[in-house]
Amino acid sequence: MKCINRRKRNRIASIFLSFVLISGCGQEIVLENAYDTYEGIKLYGLASGEDNSTTNSFFAKNICVAGNEDLLSTNVTASLSEGAALFNLKDKTMTFGKNVHGQMYPASTTKILTAYVALKHGKLTDTATVTEENLQLETGSSICGLSVGDTTTLEELLYGLLLSSGNDAANVIADMISGNSEEFAKLMNEEAKALGATNSNFVNPHGLHDLNHYTTVYDMYLIFNAAIQNKQFETIINTNSHTGELTNASGQVVTKEWKNSNKYLNGEKTIPEGVEVVGGKTGTTSNAGSCLVLYSKKNNTPYISIVFKAENAENLYEEMTQLLGDI
Repeated sequence: MKCINRRKRNRIASIFLSFVLISGCGQEIVLENAYDTYEGIKLYGLASGEDNSTTNSFFAKNICVAGNEDLLSTNVTASLSEGAALFNLKDKTMTFGKNVHGQMYPASTTKILTAYVALKHGKLTDTATVTEENLQLETGSSICGLSVGDTTTLEELLYGLLLSSGNDAANVIADMISGNSEEFAKLMNEEAKALGATNSNFVNPHGLHDLNHYTTVYDMYLIFNAAIQNKQFETIINTNSHTGELTNASGQVVTKEWKNSNKYLNGEKTIPEGVEVVGGKTGTTSNAGSCLVLYSKKNNTPYISIVFKAENAENLYEEMTQLLGDI
């Protein structure tokens, strides 16, 4: 189903009308057809050519657009989580949607945006040295085993971030790109808003719980959809295991074994017949519940499927399997 949020559409139309009626130094501009967006395009010089043709395209041209109403399926048990969706990237449609605009805690699916920002603003060959501050994390946090004084590349850190869900790697990446986690979070929010993820707010690079750190199923689709356009990101999330190489504080080369936490890729869960799971990102905290963002393909058609706030991993993978079986 491809539908537009009516309230948002009306709000945008109202803002657009107000803006075009009052511009410059209070000069009033009258449009003959106020709701004709093409007249607005001509007014602000966006049209080109003698015939006033334009090559500009709407923001939503290449993405799935979701309304406020749930779009359910008899093949998917809706009670297994608080939010879920299935997006057909070829047809640019949402074929299943449940509470897709409700704000929820993303847990470690946050690291999708962290990786996206790092790949956009950094170089894979950039190096960083782990500080003691990078390792100041909550007890029980998921880590990839970094130690103070370890030096490694952004590429290796991304494997530790996305496979082992290393919160330590997230902190190092934030420092590498922006100098500290606070500035990196500002960059995360800038990039998220630029992708249309306007119902989200991020305050850290790893997803550990914070009341002001939240997103939505639909916003996470927008972020993940942008991330998978990067071939390096796709390569990493499709990797079952990786041997990370670091130089420790003594100058010795050491290795770390990082395994993918995705139960489809590590063989713990069965993938529905005919479906290829490329990869994704898991996330779990007591407040966020069990979460999974997934990139899959069937008959050469790509899909993004998301389950947020399942009560446990069993419910999470049960609903995700049902979504995959419904494509």
